[in-house]
Amino acid sequence: MSEKATYFLSDLHLGAPYMSHTRENELRIVAFLDSIKKDAETIYLLGDILDYWYEYRYVVPRGYVRFFGKLAELADSGIRIVWLKGNHDIWIFDYLPNELGIEVVDGSIVEDIHGKKFFLSHGDGVGKLDPSFKFIRGLFRSKFCQWAFSGIHPRWTVPFAYNWSVHSRKEGEARGIPDESLLKNLKEFVKDYHKEHPEIDYFVFGHIHVLSREEISSGCEMVVLGEWIRTFSYARFASEGLQLLKWK
Repeated sequence: MSEKATYFLSDLHLGAPYMSHTRENELRIVAFLDSIKKDAETIYLLGDILDYWYEYRYVVPRGYVRFFGKLAELADSGIRIVWLKGNHDIWIFDYLPNELGIEVVDGSIVEDIHGKKFFLSHGDGVGKLDPSFKFIRGLFRSKFCQWAFSGIHPRWTVPFAYNWSVHSRKEGEARGIPDESLLKNLKEFVKDYHKEHPEIDYFVFGHIHVLSREEISSGCEMVVLGEWIRTFSYARFASEGLQLLKWK
């Protein structure tokens, strides 16, 4: 195996209104990315990297300059960066891929990484979905709804989106984070999928804000990456295998 390493992280929620010290949060992730640039071969961002993002045809939201600049620098240096959309950053269209030189994926992918098969997904669209969440998820991905939303002035849409985020966060805290039902749903999906695709070695998810690693069967593991609100966790895959780590 190459001495180069592959990194996985998710749920940075940059710009979230419920997080204090927004600038410090951005500088933290920039420092982390800077620390791995010497050995990183590929970086997978598994969704909810931004707490809210919507690209209009001719303008983009303010903020994230240091973070985007670091991604561009890494991509320009030859590091492959793959951004899988989450449920908070689904409205990435062509600006970030073209401007930063990164790959953006809406959905799940299977990647061969140095002889191991990885199933990668944010995690919000797999398994059995709550009907109301499934409806909203479909609504947000509707081309017509996106067109209609883009016609509303950002002075209304941006506060609405951030208020929605705060409300969702409070609901999550009320029912307990991590939500055990979400973790159970992921496990059931993984077990069913692995029966049909026994070649998968690792299933890697974000979304549910828990750092977890569990053996599904001999040679197959499910990993949930945690988040960058409190734990600042990530995964690293290299010659020594897959490691779950925390950035201090």
